[in-house]
Amino acid sequence: MGLLRRKPKLPPAARPPLSDAERVLAWAAAGPGAAGAEGGGGGVLVATNLGLWLPGRDARLGWHDVLKAVWSGRELTVTPAERVAERAGYVVVADGPVETYLLLAPAELPHQVRARVTRSVAYTQHHPVPGGAGRIAARRVPGVDGLTWTVRYDPGTPTDDEPVVAETDRLVAAARAATAPTDL
Repeated sequence: MGLLRRKPKLPPAARPPLSDAERVLAWAAAGPGAAGAEGGGGGVLVATNLGLWLPGRDARLGWHDVLKAVWSGRELTVTPAERVAERAGYVVVADGPVETYLLLAPAELPHQVRARVTRSVAYTQHHPVPGGAGRIAARRVPGVDGLTWTVRYDPGTPTDDEPVVAETDRLVAAARAATAPTDL
């Protein structure tokens, strides 16, 4: 009989301000004590085709802006990307504040978050740079042609040193060239 069971509808009061092209894929209520929710808990997490709406946020977090999402079986922990600098052809990002939500009835939400974040990644590679290392990633952004390139440096890497910037520029250019379509 589980095949005929309907998913509960998202209550209108919990519906975020969706754009015209946005549709709800899954949702779950955050229980009390959720560390990421404004005011200490509660709220609703909503996964859409364009991103993740989190309690206490006025805007959606695009799938390409989620650096990490971990499901423990009870809690969903989300690490958003924080833009640090824009360089020619890529953006430098760092880990934003980690947000954790207790989901008592998660339904399809953890699956949708994992699938959408994973699907947004077109390329990822960790590279050494002078004095440290960094991860170069190319992400798909819904509604945008091509890939969006980011670099996330490891802690302790001197991100503004000229040799680091020069090597990062070279590595991003090589990754872009390696992933560019050849049949155009």
